[in-house]
Amino acid sequence: MLIAFNKPFAVLCQFTDRSTPPRATLAGFGLPAGVYPAGRLDHDSEGLLLLTDDGPLAHRITDPRHKLPKTYQVQVEGTPTAEQLQALREGVTLKDGPTRPAQVALLDPPPTLWPRDPPVRFRKSVPDTWLALTIREGRNRQVRRMTAAVGLPTLRLVRVAIGPWRLDALPPGGWRAVAD
Repeated sequence: MLIAFNKPFAVLCQFTDRSTPPRATLAGFGLPAGVYPAGRLDHDSEGLLLLTDDGPLAHRITDPRHKLPKTYQVQVEGTPTAEQLQALREGVTLKDGPTRPAQVALLDPPPTLWPRDPPVRFRKSVPDTWLALTIREGRNRQVRRMTAAVGLPTLRLVRVAIGPWRLDALPPGGWRAVAD
């Protein structure tokens, strides 16, 4: 079984949390028993999370050797220059080493997404821009670290695709079975 889930902002990619106070987890969304995340999205990120009860499938989805593309819609602070976009396309050097090249494009007009709670801070004097960014690896907070490394801090991050699986119109907290 393979499930596509739209992970809301401020939800952990696990079914339990032992912190005090406890944080929202996957347990509150009525997901089928026996499925587990195939990969992660950090607490501050939203969008497509795949869950499965099939270990080999989870391995195929998450193993970097399979290089499944992961596509994100990223709201960044500022207006990217051609040089900043090219740096992302070539790969940037992070503390844990260079990243693989990314595909990146400006999203104009910005994507139509659900409201986030709490909303992203708005500052009249600082513009923001939406990017479509596709990577083929999955380091911890990689997209956020990549955009920050080129001087474009991430304000909002929504994963919209993993390989052939897409978020489409799935609402936050919603899930559906998909073909594996």
